[in-house]
Amino acid sequence: MTAVTLDDLRVFVAVCRAGSLSAVARDLGCTQSAVSQHVRRLEKQTGTSLLERHARGVLPTEAGRILQAAAADGLAGLDGALRRLDALVRGGGGSVRITTGATTVRHFMSEAVVTFRRRHPEVSLEFQTENSSRGCFDALAADDLDLAWITIGGPVRGIEQRPVMELPWVLAVAAGDPLATRARIGLGDLAGIRHIRLPENSASRAHLDAAFAASGVHVRSDTGVADWDTALLLAELGLGHAVVPALPGWEVPGTGGPLRLVPVPALPPLPVGWAVRRWSSLSPPARIFADEVARSCTARAAARAHPRPRPGPSPADRPGRG
Repeated sequence: MTAVTLDDLRVFVAVCRAGSLSAVARDLGCTQSAVSQHVRRLEKQTGTSLLERHARGVLPTEAGRILQAAAADGLAGLDGALRRLDALVRGGGGSVRITTGATTVRHFMSEAVVTFRRRHPEVSLEFQTENSSRGCFDALAADDLDLAWITIGGPVRGIEQRPVMELPWVLAVAAGDPLATRARIGLGDLAGIRHIRLPENSASRAHLDAAFAASGVHVRSDTGVADWDTALLLAELGLGHAVVPALPGWEVPGTGGPLRLVPVPALPPLPVGWAVRRWSSLSPPARIFADEVARSCTARAAARAHPRPRPGPSPADRPGRG
């Protein structure tokens, strides 16, 4: 009987994630027949069908899902161990690989990155961008990644989630808008806004939509954006109102510049934090970086909650610009 190889398992996990034999073949630079051979070898070894063919591609069978989950977890742990062994043999500090959203590094990690690089110059930081928390979960399960910064949600098989902070919601409006002078915004006030919707398929948008539905508030929306920063820019230009999470370091309520941030305290806060395959298996550098990001975020949130008096706002205080 032909023995199953690690390559067989890697290809199978990639096919399950992509839902396509041809897509994996293109990524690997081989033929679709070669990809099929890897799957057939696994099916011969297990004695059962692992994939179902459909018009739009393939899906794992029940047996395939069991194998996919086990293989992805095992391969990820093995890849992490191999990277640490390589760093040990080469005498280097290794690397920390993070997956997150397009603007997350700037909003949540900028201070931590500077601090970490200063204290651990021998360790490289590598970032991979995904469009949603779901994409981060998939990448974490399938690839050789250490950490994912995500919106905390329901349980995900094979993933451990660790909340770091909760983000209150604010309404971003242009300085000349009638709502800009309010100390806070009630849910009833949101029914009359021209809502700029958060990115499609994002966990933050799903969280906000669920809160609107639970409160019975219908918000008119005719504009969608790809990221939080674009929502802020459109609100600043007076092209709508954006309900967004108040990110660390933002001044709330905003008092200077062309954009105002008005609290919406009735909306449940958005929990964010880290996701990993297994905390106990994290390398020391990855754990240090995760802790530094958490420390930086909580410190900035505490500073916002207890601000020091100052003469007046400066351009650097404008949210979403630094």
